[in-house]
Amino acid sequence: MAFLSSFDISASGLSAQRLRMDIAAENIANIDTTRTEGGGAYARKDIIFESYGAGSFREALRNASEGKGFSGRNAGVRVAGIIEDDREMKKVYNPNHPDADESGFVTMPNVDILKETVDSMSATRSYEANVTALNAMKLMAQKALEIGK
Repeated sequence: MAFLSSFDISASGLSAQRLRMDIAAENIANIDTTRTEGGGAYARKDIIFESYGAGSFREALRNASEGKGFSGRNAGVRVAGIIEDDREMKKVYNPNHPDADESGFVTMPNVDILKETVDSMSATRSYEANVTALNAMKLMAQKALEIGK
């Protein structure tokens, strides 16, 4: 039933956006980490989303024009991967730092607090939108059940 699959779609969005907020928090927490287990400064992480199950827009339009409706069974969004940002690390002059090179420069993470704040706010808004959609679907289901009384 297409109505019930809309719950799955919003739930997948909630999970994906929660992970996006977690990654932004991890990046902020490691903004000053100059030494990691793998060696070197912390590299900023980013998340890649992909849609699944719904097909392309072209397929959805064709199905709608042919009267087949939405086949959103097991549709939604998922995390395709978590990647490390390949932007150059920052160099900061601090000769007293234990990780400073022979020139006195310390390699700092490529984390930008402004970018992480914007990503976190965007993920929060997307999460709230999915919660709103879930609540609207729940209300529609309750009203449909009231019709049968």
